Amino acid sequence: MADDVDDATGRGGAEAGRGRLTALAPAMAIPYGGDRVAYVSQSLADAFQAGDRLVVVQDNGDLLHVPAAVQALAEAAVGKAHDAFQQMGEVSDAAITDFFDAFAARLADDEVWSSISAANAADVTRAQARGRSTTRLTVSPAMRADMISGLQAWRDAPAARGKVLETVTHEGWSVDQVMAPLGITGFVFEGRPNVFADATGVLRTGNTVVFRIGSDALGTARAIVAHALDPALAAAGLPKGAAALVDSAEHAAGWAMFSDKRLALAVARGSGPAVTQLGAIARQAGTPVSLHGTGGAWMVADTAADAARFEAAAYHSLDRKVCNTLNVCCIVRERAEDLVPVFLAALDAAGQRRRGAKLHVVEGSERYIPAAWRDARVTVARAQGDCEEPLVERLAESDLGREWEWEETPEVSLMIVEDARQAVALFNRYSPRFAASLISQDVEAHERFYAAIDAPFTGDGFTRWVDGQYALNRPELGLSNWEHGRLFARGGVLAGDGVFTVRARVRQTDLNLDRNPDTAKRF
Repeated sequence: MADDVDDATGRGGAEAGRGRLTALAPAMAIPYGGDRVAYVSQSLADAFQAGDRLVVVQDNGDLLHVPAAVQALAEAAVGKAHDAFQQMGEVSDAAITDFFDAFAARLADDEVWSSISAANAADVTRAQARGRSTTRLTVSPAMRADMISGLQAWRDAPAARGKVLETVTHEGWSVDQVMAPLGITGFVFEGRPNVFADATGVLRTGNTVVFRIGSDALGTARAIVAHALDPALAAAGLPKGAAALVDSAEHAAGWAMFSDKRLALAVARGSGPAVTQLGAIARQAGTPVSLHGTGGAWMVADTAADAARFEAAAYHSLDRKVCNTLNVCCIVRERAEDLVPVFLAALDAAGQRRRGAKLHVVEGSERYIPAAWRDARVTVARAQGDCEEPLVERLAESDLGREWEWEETPEVSLMIVEDARQAVALFNRYSPRFAASLISQDVEAHERFYAAIDAPFTGDGFTRWVDGQYALNRPELGLSNWEHGRLFARGGVLAGDGVFTVRARVRQTDLNLDRNPDTAKRF
């Protein structure tokens, strides 16, 4: 944070004054990163008032304005979660089970759901008027069922608090390594109402959660809190604020929340740049982060690919746009003549069940695309409305990392590679290192692929399996990629029961234990 100026005396003896930042001036220099400077814009200077805060992102010099009112909302919500965590040690596991049961039951109640659905319809209308994406915003019977199923999964999950992970026995004493709650989880996620069920999963291990949802879904979030979440907390006897919403549509609310040093873990899901920014804010506040932003899966068809398997895998990986949707396809040159038509057929079929298709071809691979495709135009359904565009567009190899955020028109990149080794190298260089699939009948090729690909999620078929609830029967807080380095001692799926720490508990039977037994006093 840059709202306080440090008055500490440096080692060189130079003294600095202390003061409170009450105003900003246009072109005012703000140091960041130790040796760089960002400059205040006119609009920021005009907006900043006494009592506001300025977050300086040390990674890139972003100057983020947090109005005092938004700061107060975030602090209050984190405060509620903090107070609730102090009480969670006295809450029984049975009460936590009751909470998940009550939350699921309220979502299954048609009267409750009608209120949530009405709020969501208003959110969708407002988002559409602003040209915003609504593919993940709209609640549906399937989304409702998934939320209920996820909550019931946490209801039925075994209690993990107090689980002894290891016991080390010594003569006269022993040490238990015990699973324990981590603390307050701060969670910022995009406009997907179903993530509520995922976020509350951290309560299973005795944690609390404070969250902010994207502005598009704020009305839906308020309805879920009022009609389902808060009543479930009260019915189960859990402390108020154990799951607390930062009730603000401002991006600044997320910045303020992730700057709060009371958080034990900061989790962010959403668009790549926003998640990266939030992660930087939390890290500089000293809070561990788990980021789940850029996704987009890759698929590689090698010389031993089965055409039918390849076509099915591609088709079933393009049913809707989420992080595990097929984004880049690589086909080895030796099989390009027969597999490119197979891929185009799968893409065309995927477009028929949605609204057309869009293909980006890396420069140098165009000759494998039929002229009928290269010359065609298509109506692409985008968030801002329908757009007439070429069906096929050229793409620079350096743009292979771009994730296509499509609405109703499946959009994917294609590149012809010399071999699977080149495809792996491209993935490791350009992709967000998230999910990859190899289509091959060669068992040894799969072993080489798994060993070389820098991805937490690898497979041999469709890519849409990458989902905690679908694959592991555990609703996830997010799916980590390895874009910013591998995770320490944690899998790629972050679920509620993965948010814990370990406490050591000693049980002593020999009352004369002493680190120097030769001189110890005997009793």
